[in-house]
Amino acid sequence: MSNTGEFRWTSAARTDTGLVREINEDACLEMPEHGLWAVADGMGGHAVGDVASQMVIDRLKRSSAPGKPVPLDERMREARERLLAVNVDLRAEAARRQVRRIGSTVVLLLASERSCGYLWAGDSRLYLCRQGFLRQLTRDHSQVEELKARGQISPEEALHHPGKHLITRAVGAMETLELDADRIDLHDGDIFLLCSDGLSNEVSDEEMGGVLTTGDCQQAVARLLELALRRGGRDNISAVVAQAEDIFCLDKTQINPTL
Repeated sequence: MSNTGEFRWTSAARTDTGLVREINEDACLEMPEHGLWAVADGMGGHAVGDVASQMVIDRLKRSSAPGKPVPLDERMREARERLLAVNVDLRAEAARRQVRRIGSTVVLLLASERSCGYLWAGDSRLYLCRQGFLRQLTRDHSQVEELKARGQISPEEALHHPGKHLITRAVGAMETLELDADRIDLHDGDIFLLCSDGLSNEVSDEEMGGVLTTGDCQQAVARLLELALRRGGRDNISAVVAQAEDIFCLDKTQINPTL
């Protein structure tokens, strides 16, 4: 448990190889004392995806010291710079190993005062569960998502499209890394889920929302992984759950003795 400005955070993270893959190419970052969480998914079918995801996470770990107030915009700039730097590192590593590319998706959540910022590349996702309602904050950088955006396929067709695993952006995939970013104001009780596609491909949004509303981060990540494994665990599975509690609203349900 940790404070970032006016909010107290609790979080938990789990990653699992799954039931089919031999190597776990996912990596997670959970640093509530820094207001920092991330999931990276090494590109399947390419060389040393586990190396790629771990390089992304290791670079992001070098964040501002806890207790030092840093504006969200500055933290977002720093995170972007770190991801651009690891993109260069991964391109160099691929050249050194004489392989075409070494890459990883990434989704990153940063908390500062009463806001959160997030950046992403690829199809690892960020969800928000607020007052019992779940919504996806990120949009997949994938071939299927582009087809949906152009109206060429329906959401139902996208679920079973043969190109659903083809991503269009990743750290290390191209000479120039394109990152999407956004921010959101926090509400008391907000719960965030960061996950790799090994979870989102197996567990529906409705099921995710139901698990997250239990309000216990440790139990939530355990239950989410259990569901994905029960569905076949065809890919590596990662989940990070972080919950924000407004420290100025902690006594809102107590009886006022002066009334």
